[in-house]
Amino acid sequence: MTDTLMSPYPLNAIIAGASGLVGSELLHQLLDHPRFNYIYALARRPLPFHSKKLHQIIDSQLRIIAWENDQPVPEYGFICLGTTKKKAGTKQELEAVDVDLVKNVAITMKNLGVKHLFVVSSLGASTYSPAHYLRCKGKMEQALTTLAFEHCVFVRPGPLKGERNQPRQDELVVQRIFDVLHPLMIGPLQHYLPIPAEDVAASMLKLAITCNKHQLRPTTIISGHHLRSK
Repeated sequence: MTDTLMSPYPLNAIIAGASGLVGSELLHQLLDHPRFNYIYALARRPLPFHSKKLHQIIDSQLRIIAWENDQPVPEYGFICLGTTKKKAGTKQELEAVDVDLVKNVAITMKNLGVKHLFVVSSLGASTYSPAHYLRCKGKMEQALTTLAFEHCVFVRPGPLKGERNQPRQDELVVQRIFDVLHPLMIGPLQHYLPIPAEDVAASMLKLAITCNKHQLRPTTIISGHHLRSK
């Protein structure tokens, strides 16, 4: 990112899901970025991050109960929330997180003053997908699009690479399979190659910094290998 793509004033942001694989990478990058001055982290429990820029908002349901009028307004919002059926227990509980919770957090962010929203979704997200997980991601995208942010950007990575606090065995298996198949993954198949979480986070941050300069559409989708760092 060059200086010509950056406006001179400091930016404020809020992130939900900073304890996850992409979210933790993104929070690190936000804290390290010189343009971001004030960063709120909306979390269920205290995060192991310390910075004069960071202001944690802790609530078990990711609500904001109190807000002082003199607090800096975050114009940029990042949502990195999600679960799996195995972790959630049932399809209904998965949908409660991946659709309902994400929508509620997005509404909270909009009410705070967020204008530009960036959300982790999934490759293949569609309300018509035969897979429940991907249908939920599609429903989530559809719900957030109706909230009328100035920009609502969905990043749709394929399989993720990185170290989770609680490793997902299915992701580890997928990574091993694709390590073998990598030479065969060309053309459209590149979208399904595992992508480092730090690349997804870096793409979200770059899109946020340049969204006005690049005149992104109100709703933008970035998928698969397009999220990979060059």
